[in-house]
Amino acid sequence: MVRSRRSMPRCTCGSTKTAGRPFARPAKRLVAGDRIRFGHQNNLCLLGSLDATVAEKGDAGEVTLEFDLTGPALEDALREVGHIPLPPYIAGKRAEDERDRTDYQTIYAREEGAVAAPTAGLHFTPDLFQALEQAGIERHFVTLHVGAGTFLPVKADDTDDHRMHAEIGEVSAETAASLNAVRARGGRIVAVGTTSLRLLESAATDETTFREWRGATDIFITPGYRFRTADMLMTNFHLPRSTLFMLVSAFSGLETMHAAYARAIATDYRFYSYGDSSLLFRESEDGR
Repeated sequence: MVRSRRSMPRCTCGSTKTAGRPFARPAKRLVAGDRIRFGHQNNLCLLGSLDATVAEKGDAGEVTLEFDLTGPALEDALREVGHIPLPPYIAGKRAEDERDRTDYQTIYAREEGAVAAPTAGLHFTPDLFQALEQAGIERHFVTLHVGAGTFLPVKADDTDDHRMHAEIGEVSAETAASLNAVRARGGRIVAVGTTSLRLLESAATDETTFREWRGATDIFITPGYRFRTADMLMTNFHLPRSTLFMLVSAFSGLETMHAAYARAIATDYRFYSYGDSSLLFRESEDGR
């Protein structure tokens, strides 16, 4: 989860190296050793700009950059020259504005590090949280840093050939203990978002127990996967041939998802980040 903040830039001279791995477009124009400048030109002491060297390129358009700044100086520069990472179907229609800093953000975000909002959580409001509390529904939080690879289409004909990009996350000892208590008393777990579900699967030791966990998860969930954690999943509708559609098909069954999408299209549901959500039930082992 990421919280957007603004601060005054710091003028820092000297050169250290910090690596980052963003996507570049058009990446084919870049070669190792190229220099890239982000931000404004011709500023005193490079105030308001950020320089990096292309270290290597990946097959999916990802580029490893070595920035000339590190630590707080790099963070300040990113806040100064960076933009809110709106999805292309929003950014392609209008320029970003200050409202996006709250609209394209969950109300419970705390840590910086994601490159996109975990959009299933955009549907929650303080009033909805209050209603959940009154209904006796607990809330337990994990930290996840959504990566851009989540949104890449699957181009391989065989899913075994698709390389899933890793995403960083953490399940605290407190959250693991709370989820274990829920399981022990026969309660149900609802994961909010596909990335949260992947993180829970990484933190599960078996079908009843969670452990404290932090690190990178690259679980690629396709039909046939045996889930160990959530009983239900709250998520947005997802594009065909995406890893996310494969995940929800594995969770609720391909026929169920086809029926849900047919109804959504027939009744003019809105799709994408600000569109409709769904609450999916996990398909039982006998296919029901």
